[in-house]
Amino acid sequence: MDVTALNPPPSPDEVFRYFQTLPLPELPTKQQPPGNGLVGLPVIFYTDGPTTQTFSLDIRGFTVDIVARATGFTWHTGDGADLTTTSPGAPYPDHTISHDYGSGSYTASLTTTWTASFSIDGGPTVPVPGSTTTEGPPVTFDVLQARPVLTNPFD
Repeated sequence: MDVTALNPPPSPDEVFRYFQTLPLPELPTKQQPPGNGLVGLPVIFYTDGPTTQTFSLDIRGFTVDIVARATGFTWHTGDGADLTTTSPGAPYPDHTISHDYGSGSYTASLTTTWTASFSIDGGPTVPVPGSTTTEGPPVTFDVLQARPVLTNPFD
């Protein structure tokens, strides 16, 4: 008797349900300059967290290897704008994600979209249907207006 019919391998939809519960990293929002920004100079955003994670699960006696990848990044700038990218960005001078602000205090954060592929018992790799997201910790900073001040150099 073939017992495979009694315990079939996990379906892609079943793997997706497990994928949604994995402890994926909540990628931090990094900004440059660190601390306060200046009006007229863009604030650079990036994350330096891991963008690939591998998990090995036992699902009903089958070994399921899941490789999760961060494939989308939504930068919530704190002033109502959202910047959507497929890149985690980079610090200066290789930066690709920046935003201009007026003076004020802002709280920015990052939503990361994760997709994955999986294999069962070392078999072929197939995509996990669907995606899931994680919310990174926010970062708060001030953007200041610089004002020139004339001084007497002989004082």
